[in-house]
Amino acid sequence: MEAYATALTYAIPFFVVLILIEAIAAKIMGQQINNSMDVIASLSSGMTNTMKDILGLSIVILSYEWMVGHWAIFALEANLWLYLIVFVWLDFAAYWSHRFNHTVNVLWNRHLVHHSSEEFNLSCALRQSISEIVGVYFFLYIPIALLGVPAEVIAIVAPVHLFAQFWYHTRLINKMGWLEYIIVTPSHHRVHHAVNPEYIDKNYAAIFIVWDKWFGTFQAELADKPPVYGTLKPVRTWNPLRINFQHLWGLWRDAWRTRSWWDKLRIWFMPTGWRPADVAAKYPNKKIVPDVYQRAKYDSNPSKFLIAWSWIQLVISVTLIYYALANFGAFGYWSVLLYMSIVFISILSYTALMDKHWLTIPLESVKFGLAVAIIYQTS
Repeated sequence: MEAYATALTYAIPFFVVLILIEAIAAKIMGQQINNSMDVIASLSSGMTNTMKDILGLSIVILSYEWMVGHWAIFALEANLWLYLIVFVWLDFAAYWSHRFNHTVNVLWNRHLVHHSSEEFNLSCALRQSISEIVGVYFFLYIPIALLGVPAEVIAIVAPVHLFAQFWYHTRLINKMGWLEYIIVTPSHHRVHHAVNPEYIDKNYAAIFIVWDKWFGTFQAELADKPPVYGTLKPVRTWNPLRINFQHLWGLWRDAWRTRSWWDKLRIWFMPTGWRPADVAAKYPNKKIVPDVYQRAKYDSNPSKFLIAWSWIQLVISVTLIYYALANFGAFGYWSVLLYMSIVFISILSYTALMDKHWLTIPLESVKFGLAVAIIYQTS
């Protein structure tokens, strides 16, 4: 975990610099790609995901280290070729885990947050899940565990593979010639994030677009069909906690309301968006607009003061998290937990305020209590 924290101390400044460069380039090119509240929501979501990972708040059914320790048939030694082969295998696994997340009702809750932005820019790449608590895709790693690929190789390749998916979340780069046939490009990923009927559930690949072409899920970006971004059912909030769990709440509510016991059971594993017939008839989803080009983006109509206040809160939160990451080894776990808790509550508070939601008042009270606890602990 300490190694991951150290990696993030290098990655975070790199991401921030690229986001700033994209914003400046967009300004020069005369393109409007950023909305302040959306960018703040995206970066805030990224911070909540970072805190979840650093605190180890996840359940691993079977860890890779355990599998390779108990099941390995061979004992491979790390070398350049092994690193390259593992990178390709992780990309293959990423394609299928990504596809499962999109096509199974309960699994969509793990990934919805990444698609929740109605913009498409580098900051939305950082919208990552805090609801992805249980590791369910261990089976995709069984083949390389059987071959005896060392856990240390996975520990190095996995973050590289993840960070390599950042750059193509942009509208500023057009099609890239022959690279379009090999790797995932911004054009490919714009399609993936779009809700146009032509683009839904296409281009799942992380690095190599060949997986989509081989498995029948590829769609090129069409000149006469500009992508419309977001989710079919808009989240209509800036708050990362509400975004992360609203689909799951909807499933629970539909499972409770339906009279069919069979539907109560199967709703979780049906295709994403499936609802029991009796519930869909009685409680139609009014958020879904059939014509995506007629959709209005979410806007909480913030004042200039609220926008400025939200930016200040974001900068403070980023600074506090970066300080915790840089000093991770010197902190005890419970100190990190308390420290991260106040940052987490602060993020929920100011994003609730961005929505003009009453929750910001009790959240500020909780934050004050945690701040007192930190002062008492360190005095």
